[in-house]
Amino acid sequence: MTRSEFDDIRAFLADDTADAGDVLAVARTLVDDLEHSHLREAVLRTHYLRLLTAARATMAAELLGAPDPLAFVSHELSGRGQLPEDGETAQRILSDARAAAELLASLENPPPRPPRNLRLRRCVGTGRRLPH
Repeated sequence: MTRSEFDDIRAFLADDTADAGDVLAVARTLVDDLEHSHLREAVLRTHYLRLLTAARATMAAELLGAPDPLAFVSHELSGRGQLPEDGETAQRILSDARAAAELLASLENPPPRPPRNLRLRRCVGTGRRLPH
């Protein structure tokens, strides 16, 4: 659901003249959307866990000198139709991966901001008196 849809719903619910039946229909729709979101999150977590397990198994197989350590990742990706098809596809995927890595690095380590030239007032001395 988009931000503007949330804003529309919030405005609708804040309207004192809204019909109770309409409010109930909105509530049912929101509950359905929430249930769908939870299901989608569970599916995504499952895919992530399978890919993470395959990646870890690949690294373990590499450490042990297995003849085909990429078999775990290859199996997982082929099951989703995500294996590169040819050299052009492989180059595009590598390019996308490099761009994503650079983007993540820039988000994790933003460049330092240049210092602002603010004039700071300094209070000198301790003998101050308030006017009476």
